[in-house]
This record gives sequence, structure tokens and C-alpha cells, in this order.
Amino acid sequence: MSLRHAVLGLLALRGEASGYDLLQIFKESLDNVWPATQSQLYTELGKLTQAQLVTLVAAGGRGRKGYALTDAGRAELGHWLLEEPPTALRRNDLLLRLFFLGLVPPEQAQAFLHARAHAAAALHQDLRQLRQTLADEHGPLAEYGRLALEWGLRFSVMQRDWAEWAADQLRGTSPPPRESPRPARVRERRPHPRPARISANNN
Repeated sequence: MSLRHAVLGLLALRGEASGYDLLQIFKESLDNVWPATQSQLYTELGKLTQAQLVTLVAAGGRGRKGYALTDAGRAELGHWLLEEPPTALRRNDLLLRLFFLGLVPPEQAQAFLHARAHAAAALHQDLRQLRQTLADEHGPLAEYGRLALEWGLRFSVMQRDWAEWAADQLRGTSPPPRESPRPARVRERRPHPRPARISANNN
């Protein structure tokens, strides 16, 4: 997914919208999956206009500009939506760190994983509240957005459970304390008994 296609998709749903309108929709819904700043959004609208994927359809007071999809923009959106395979995200900062957690004491590695579990639990709680907020929302963006929200709910639970499991795996991995070497015991040498001398007078 890219910001370009997010803008095309929102314009396809809205029919016509200004940059400000699109920014508010991002903050209310898409921000959880593809955040965008105001400067990024307005820059992308300029690029889409130059590429003739959107067109300026209205200009109001205070510099408001309304944008809409062109036929080329709708075709580009359909191609991305159904024909272009989703990008596989192979880079993961969290999993990369796991390979090197053995460089720190086990208790610090456990604390790191517990923090990840706490963050995932907090995210899950935030998404649950968002689900309640969107319960009365209708329309394609809300209906399909709830499917994306459910993915986030399930993924956050998986992250929490995995982090707790991983922290538990590190229990008992501390090396046992090294005992100070004991002094070697010196074995006493006992004198060997001398054989009895046989006197010639014993005959």
C-alpha cells in the first residue's frame, strides 16, 4: 500500500474531497494502518494532479480545493486493489533485536520482552475502544475498516502472548555461579613397612 493509493481510494469513496477532508479521514481511520502528515498528503495530491490521476473540480474560499478521481485514477486504483500483490514486509526491527538479546543479561532481555507484551496489551485496549466508537458507523469505509480493525485486535493479542511466552523461555538461562576452586588435597605418603629381618639364630 502507498499514500498514493490511499488518496485514490478515499476519493473513490467520497467522490470529491479537499486536502483537509482527506486529512481528517486519515486521522479517524487510516492513521492506524498508514499514517500521513498534512505536508505529505498535500504533496501527494500535487503529484496525483500532475499525473492526471485526480483533477481539481472546485475551488472555494480560504484556498479550499476539491479533488476528484479521473478515469485514469480509477483504473490505477483498480489495478493496485486487485492485480498488484501486497508488499511483503520482511524487515522487522523487533525480530532483528531478538537475535542479539543474548548480548545483554537475561533479566534485561526479559524486561524488554515484558515491555513489548505491555505495549501490545495497551494497543489491544485502544483498538477495543475504537471498535466501540465505530459500532454505529456505516458505509463501505466503516464496514471494511472493521475487518482491518479485527486484524489489529487479533494481531495485538498474538504479539502479547508471544512476548510473554518468549520472556518465559528465558527463565533459568542465567549461567550458574562459578564456584571458587577448592585447594587440591595433598595426599599423605605413608612409609612402606620394611620387611622383617630374619636372623640366622632363628633356625
